[in-house]
Amino acid sequence: MAAVAIGVRWCCSSSLSFPSHRKSSSSYYYRSRRRIDASSLFWGSSKDNSSSSSSSSSHQQQFSFNVESEEDKIITVSFVSSISDIPSSQWDACALDATGGADKYNPFLSHAFLSSLELSSSSVKEKGWTPHHIVAKDIHNHILAVVPLYLKTHSYGEFVFDHSWANAYSHFYASNSYYPKLQSCVPFTPVTGPRILLRNTSFKHHVFDFILSAIKDLTAMSQLSSFHVTFPSENEWHKFTQQGFLPRIGMQYHWTNRNYTNFDDFLMDLKHNKRKKIRQERKKVAAQNLVMKRLRGYEIKVFCIMSVLN
Repeated sequence: MAAVAIGVRWCCSSSLSFPSHRKSSSSYYYRSRRRIDASSLFWGSSKDNSSSSSSSSSHQQQFSFNVESEEDKIITVSFVSSISDIPSSQWDACALDATGGADKYNPFLSHAFLSSLELSSSSVKEKGWTPHHIVAKDIHNHILAVVPLYLKTHSYGEFVFDHSWANAYSHFYASNSYYPKLQSCVPFTPVTGPRILLRNTSFKHHVFDFILSAIKDLTAMSQLSSFHVTFPSENEWHKFTQQGFLPRIGMQYHWTNRNYTNFDDFLMDLKHNKRKKIRQERKKVAAQNLVMKRLRGYEIKVFCIMSVLN
């Protein structure tokens, strides 16, 4: 079963323009005709803040916004350098509201999963993934939204390669580097889901817009080439493109269980030659007298890992 994989990008340099063209039958790029002003709603234009550096402490970066027609609605958007700085209960509450409730739970957006990537040194600065997560709060310090965000020095672990974008950027701006770039995603996980995780409030659409403005400001202020969102929800994808982001559409293939009760039921859905080939391959595996065990995380010992690596 084929599925659409989507992502969006926002380039800080508004003069950078790519021609519309089809890269392959399942992937294409185009530039929105809507022009984006990279100047800040709160901080001012990037030219007035050229001394800002992308390596500055994330805890010092903060934006404030007022919600029109709403009394006492001042929203503060800040950036933190570790997901551990955000209470797990509040992060997960945002994730649950954003996905539509417990029945649509997405484990890859959970605090536990993203935290494990940092604790295992998988998504950390030393590996080219500097956490720069977003937190939006009201004046009562209630968290209204969170966003998984990383400052990246490469394009690995995204399952969407943008080397052509990097080459185009270096061609038009030889004196500037494409990296580092800002990336909102779930590292190493090409699973579609919301990226701006909003609590259900009457003004959440304002929070969404303010967060995008803050990210654009950070991109311009830090003199970064671009901000990327990979595998967002379809609803978010439309919102991003409406605000001038550059869309990319790809293709994924998903396996679906069509009420198969066992493996033979699955084989019967295939053509004869494919069934025959699969059965022959499985006989070869069985002839090697292999023993397969399923281990949980706490059951995996060092010697297990070393035996696999060796």
